[in-house]
Amino acid sequence: IKYIHFTNPKFLNGSELYYLRTQQAQEKMERSEKRLNERLRVCVATCNRADYSKLAPIMFGIKSHAEIFDLEVVVLGSHLIDDYGNTFRMIKQDEFDIHAKLHTIVRGEDEAAMVESVGLALVKLPDVLQRLAPDILLVHGDRFDALALATAAALMNIRILHLEGGEVSGTIDDSIRHAISKLAHYHAVCTRSAERHLISMCEDHSHIILAGCPSYDKLLSAHQRDDYTDIINSWLGDDVKEQSYIVALQHPVTTDIQNSIKIYELMLDALISFNKRTLILFPNIDAGSKEMVRVMRRKGIEQHPNFRAVKHVPFDQFIQLVSHAGCMIGNSSCGVREAGAFGTPVINLGTRQTGRETGENVLHVRDADTHNKIYHALELQFGKRYPCSKIYGDGNAVQRILKFMQSIDLSEPLQKKFCFPPVKECISQDIDHILETQSALAVDLGGTNLRVAIVCMKGKVVKKYMQLNPKTFEERIELMLTMCKQAMADAVHLNCRILGVGVSTGGRVNPQDGIVLHSTKLINEWSSVDIRTPISSALHLPVWVDNDGNCATLAERKFGHGKGVENFVTIITGTGIGGGIIQHNELIHGSTFCAAELGHIVVSLEGPECMCGSHGCIEAYSSGLALQREAKRLHDEDLLLVEGMSVNNKEQVNATHLLNAARLGNSKAESILHTAGTALGLGIVNILHMINPSLVILSGVLAEHYENPVRQVISQRALLSAQGTKVMVSELEDPALLGAASMVLDYTTRRTY
Repeated sequence: IKYIHFTNPKFLNGSELYYLRTQQAQEKMERSEKRLNERLRVCVATCNRADYSKLAPIMFGIKSHAEIFDLEVVVLGSHLIDDYGNTFRMIKQDEFDIHAKLHTIVRGEDEAAMVESVGLALVKLPDVLQRLAPDILLVHGDRFDALALATAAALMNIRILHLEGGEVSGTIDDSIRHAISKLAHYHAVCTRSAERHLISMCEDHSHIILAGCPSYDKLLSAHQRDDYTDIINSWLGDDVKEQSYIVALQHPVTTDIQNSIKIYELMLDALISFNKRTLILFPNIDAGSKEMVRVMRRKGIEQHPNFRAVKHVPFDQFIQLVSHAGCMIGNSSCGVREAGAFGTPVINLGTRQTGRETGENVLHVRDADTHNKIYHALELQFGKRYPCSKIYGDGNAVQRILKFMQSIDLSEPLQKKFCFPPVKECISQDIDHILETQSALAVDLGGTNLRVAIVCMKGKVVKKYMQLNPKTFEERIELMLTMCKQAMADAVHLNCRILGVGVSTGGRVNPQDGIVLHSTKLINEWSSVDIRTPISSALHLPVWVDNDGNCATLAERKFGHGKGVENFVTIITGTGIGGGIIQHNELIHGSTFCAAELGHIVVSLEGPECMCGSHGCIEAYSSGLALQREAKRLHDEDLLLVEGMSVNNKEQVNATHLLNAARLGNSKAESILHTAGTALGLGIVNILHMINPSLVILSGVLAEHYENPVRQVISQRALLSAQGTKVMVSELEDPALLGAASMVLDYTTRRTY
């Protein structure tokens, strides 16, 4: 068996291969049993009061599962500084054992001090990490201390789980946050947008968990405490009532220190003029904080009767103060994240949170030259109440993160893998990219015609090529490559830079590998065909491949009625019936890549036979082929033609004749079209009841004929809650080509597909 273990499996006979697989299965089982008997060593490193509020719920969760996890706590950063409240005491009060305390802050509160602090942390961390030897290090957010932690752990081959990566806030924090994400092996994110950002940054989707914000677990369960009035009175005075005070928390913006100090001074002037009791917290330790404190003291805030200036408030009490405030003001992430859970009105000042997802409770003041704009914002927001927002969590984040950590396989190779878009090789570009129009090559592989187009970012078809589709695989590939090469040559003269190739084809497609698994009867011989490799090899470009219904749906999402719609369905009405589903802004492919085969929803148990072999499918009633079949039947029975119609002997009867006959009053044709429209409408009602989209888009040559019948069936047959679903006819001329192009344009310009 030892000999077999080092032998290439393809050179083994049947019995040797059996023993090799038996050995591998046994080793895997032994690793699993060993893992069950060992506790997972999780090191949680906390740097300041803000990140502890996110990490503490996870720490409590780990501690409560002592049979599974071994918790190690490292405290560093501003936790250990007197001027910032020595907040490490909170950790002790929560009865956590602290395994290491590292003084890593170099005082100075300027840019150089931040850099020196990172360097000092890097000097001290190796000894601690070597001694603790954790299996996983939990790192939160975007602070410079966290960057030092991630750097040290990555260089020491320690697995990193990064919390709250993928978010956007508009300052140097973005660069630090994304740098930590690139060092981290695993990610627990708060929002779907953050998840998409990480995927577009080439992070492995299987190593990302959409968990929500851990602090929300505590927020949503604990903010309605009975003693909240006592907490308000202890911090602001006995005469202060609920929603009659303001919470202010403003930090420096390290990439624009002078402007952030100006905004801070204007905020203080506005608060003084507004004349409401205000709890103001000292800024964090970033560069510029010393100047902000000087401004606060120069204005006498600490002695002002309306202000209570504090360095730290315990998080559980801070929750109560924010949730019952008349307003929160400043640039803390708490304002755009946690405050939304209570519906507390927030005024976000400056650029520190630019790009963050916010609820309707947040009013932004990006810049100001006088305090009047901020004062007016206070007048608009103070005392209001907004619906509670759960953008950042639903209260179950800790449970998801603990389960995710348990699933981490420590026997996996430690080296990170990045999920780059597939490309065979790169070629140098000699043209001035600045002057070029970013474009895609779009290929539509139809049953009759093969079409290629150059499509620019705005969805304009710059140039289109069309040839009859050959019958054999080799001829099709050869013609496709010839047409693509011609388009690439023309693109140079048209000043278009081709970013990649998107292919739309009928049948079942594996878009991850670029393989047509099973094609339609209209395109013979396409079974388990790798389209991506020959095109990518010949053109030296990345290639994306998907089903034509999915491509049409992507076209609607990028260029059509689906733009900005989170949940919608596209129905393609042509030779066949197809479509695609967008759910939570993502295209649904399904476990075996056959999601959205909408034409094969059965609407009658004893209906006509469909091309799939079943009976009663929508496609058997409503497709162009189905209408052509009925038109031929009527024509054979001499029931098709009415006054004003004629069919040439050489002309093949098709769906168009049936439509014309119905338009001219042929009752038989009208009945067939009514049945077809009803069948399609019933199928769409089933879709509404299953996935509840907000929009249905009808596309294809028959779309306008089915619009009214579909709406009528929805109004008669759908549940009341689904009857308001919009039904629209697509306005796109070439949805298959535009969808094929959108796969390229979305990914290569760093938008998620």
